Amino acid sequence: MSATSRTLTPRQRQADVLLAVVVFLTGVISAALSAISEIYGDEQAPLWQALVYLAVISAPLAFRRAWPAPVAVVVSVAYFVSVTLHLPEIYAGNIAVFISLYTMGAWMANRRAAMLVRVAIIAGMFIWLLVTMYRDAIDTAREEDIIAGAMSPYLAFMLLNLLINVLYFAGAYYFGEHAWKSAMQRQALEQRTADLEREREVTAAQAVALDRVRIARELHDVVAHHVSVMGVQAGAARMVIDQDAATSKELLGGIETSAREAISELRHLLETLRSSGAEGEEAPSTVGLDDIAALVDASNAAGLPTEFSVVGDERPVPSVVQVNLYRIAQESLTNARRHAGTAATADVRLRYTDDDVELEVVNTGRRVLAPRPGMGQLGMRERVLASGGTLESAPREQGGWRVRAQVPLRESADLAGAIA
Repeated sequence: MSATSRTLTPRQRQADVLLAVVVFLTGVISAALSAISEIYGDEQAPLWQALVYLAVISAPLAFRRAWPAPVAVVVSVAYFVSVTLHLPEIYAGNIAVFISLYTMGAWMANRRAAMLVRVAIIAGMFIWLLVTMYRDAIDTAREEDIIAGAMSPYLAFMLLNLLINVLYFAGAYYFGEHAWKSAMQRQALEQRTADLEREREVTAAQAVALDRVRIARELHDVVAHHVSVMGVQAGAARMVIDQDAATSKELLGGIETSAREAISELRHLLETLRSSGAEGEEAPSTVGLDDIAALVDASNAAGLPTEFSVVGDERPVPSVVQVNLYRIAQESLTNARRHAGTAATADVRLRYTDDDVELEVVNTGRRVLAPRPGMGQLGMRERVLASGGTLESAPREQGGWRVRAQVPLRESADLAGAIA
C-alpha cells in the first residue's frame, strides 16, 4: 500500500483551524496569568512578546496535517526561543510542541523523514535541556551550599524535570506512530472491502454471462436437433407425397412428433430455468444417458441409419454429466444429418471404464477437409469442459466425422458435489 494515499478532508482542515484558535486563546489566558504570577521573576520578558510567540506557534497548527514537518520545526524553534528569552508562557507552547510531534508521526507520508525530523527535534531539546540544567546547577552551586554525595532538592527537581521530558517526548512519538499504523490498517481494510465488492460484482456479472451461455446452449441443442429432424422428414415427404401417400403420412407424423417433443423439451427447459436455485447451478433436465437410445431411434426415423451400443458395466453418472453427454450425442447426430450426405450411417458407442465414461459418435459421410466450428461445436466443448473431461472432434481419414467425449467419473462427481 502506498504511504502517500491518505488524503486530507475539508472537515479535518476545519478541525485544524479550530485547534489553532483554541491553542491561541488558551495561550493568551496562560500568558496573562503567567505574567501576573511573574514565573521568571526579574528576567521575565514583556507580555506583548508572549502574544507574538503565541501567534507564531498557533497559526502553523492550522496546517499541521498538510505540512507536518515544517510545522513541527517552526513550533519547536519558537518554543526554544520563548524559554530562552523567558517569555511569560509555557503551557500552550508545550501543548503545541506535543501536537506537532504527534501529527508528524501520524500523518507524514515519508516515514524515514518523519523519524529523522522527530529524532532531531527531540535530541536538540534534550541537549538544550541538559545544557540549561548544567548551567543552572553551576550557578546554584555558587550561590548555595550543596552537600556532596547527597540528593539535594535542586538535583531532585532537575531529575524530575528530565523524567517528565522523557515521558513527554516518548508519548508524542509513540502515539504518532500508533495513529499512523492504525490509519494504515483501516485503509487496508477499506481497500480490501472495496476489492471484495468489485470482485463480487464481477462474479455476479460472470454468473449472469454463464447463465446466458447455458441458456443459449440448451436452446441451440433442443431447437437444432428437432428442426433438423423435421427438415429431413419434410423433405422426404415432399419427394414421395405423389407416389406413396402412406409413407408421406408416416413422415408427416414424424414431423408432428418431433414438433411435440421440441415443444415439450422447451417447456421443461423454461421450467427448470425458472426453478434454478444457486448462481452457477446447472439447471436440471429430463434427459440422460438412458435417453440416447430414443435419440438413436429418432435419428433412424429421420433417415440416418444409426446404431447404438453400450460397452462395459453401467455405473452411476452424475446428472449434469448425463445431460452434457446426451446433448453432445444429440448435436453430433444433428451435424451428421446436415453434413454427412444421403448415404451416410452413424454409430453411437457409450463406454464405461473403471475411471471414466466415454461417448463416441462416428459417421461415415463424405470427407471433410477442414472443420468449420460453429455454435454446436462450441457448445459441445463447453459441456465437456464443464464436466471436467476432454473432447475430440475431427474428420476421419476414410471420410465422415468422429466426436469423442471422455469424462472422468471421480472428477465429475467432485464437480457435481461442489455445484450442489
